[in-house]
Amino acid sequence: MKTRPYAALARAAMLSTAVAAALCASGTRAADKVVVGLITKTDTNPFFVKMKQGAEDAAKKDGVELRTAAGKFDGDNASQMTAIENMTAAGAKAILITPSDTKAIVPAIKKARSAGVMVIALDTPTDPQDATDALFATNNFKAGELIGEYAKAALGSKPAKIATLDLAPGISVGVLRHNGFLKGFGIKEGDPSIVCSQDTRGDRAKGQTAMENCLQKAADINVVYTINEPAAAGAYRALKAAGKEKDVLIVSIDGGCEGVRNVKAGQIAATAQQYPLKMAALGVEAGAEYAKTGKKVSGYKDTGVTLITDKPMQGVDSKDTKFGLENCWGS
Repeated sequence: MKTRPYAALARAAMLSTAVAAALCASGTRAADKVVVGLITKTDTNPFFVKMKQGAEDAAKKDGVELRTAAGKFDGDNASQMTAIENMTAAGAKAILITPSDTKAIVPAIKKARSAGVMVIALDTPTDPQDATDALFATNNFKAGELIGEYAKAALGSKPAKIATLDLAPGISVGVLRHNGFLKGFGIKEGDPSIVCSQDTRGDRAKGQTAMENCLQKAADINVVYTINEPAAAGAYRALKAAGKEKDVLIVSIDGGCEGVRNVKAGQIAATAQQYPLKMAALGVEAGAEYAKTGKKVSGYKDTGVTLITDKPMQGVDSKDTKFGLENCWGS
């Protein structure tokens, strides 16, 4: 009878050991789960919504735990820096980021890489580009060049009066698209054919205001380059309100479904379509591979760009809006 307490203690000890082992095993499984982070500029822009979808689909396929974060607005560097710190602390093996401020984000990226995290820029290169391990993106210079070539061919012999509705000073994706457009059109910065330049942050309302300002400065504008399709939609609204929508050629970049529909409707003459889902999917795959093998990706991977228009120009490669709608993103 006196041995019963000892037996009870032994059973309790065994149970305690079993529970501890189970907890330990559970902890090991959690630790073994590969964590990949995705940080976008915002979580409202359809481009980044599609990017997130691509990352989620790839994460399920590769058995990866995906953690996501976004800036509160385009240009919100502080939120992106915090997200990098949080994901690094959570044990992320790789972080995919579309940097809002391509220079200011670099110290946070450097710190993450020093902690062993592989960092891949999606869509927008950092400044300098080699601040990240790799870049998976549209060739933004090429995208600008395509719509520049198209605008030049479509304008023909008419003297150009160009308005450029840009992104913001110093943001690499905006600079690349702008400079690509100039090259495609066959002009350089400061050319007298550029009669107005305004920043829009890629925003529809700001695009409308910018176009209104440009029309006040030069009423005879006949070509409008826009950083993206929301800015193009704003520009079209301003032109229509001024009764000039049929006199002005708008070209843009993105390839979202709404933008392609605007091409089909004749509001935008042509757009250069990019593929955010592919960028994110490749990024997650690279993160999973790094976790398994320790092998990092490096350098630049071009995820493709296609000129979309229903009014093709000789000598400029393009696809029609049927193709564009089959491959677009957003609603």
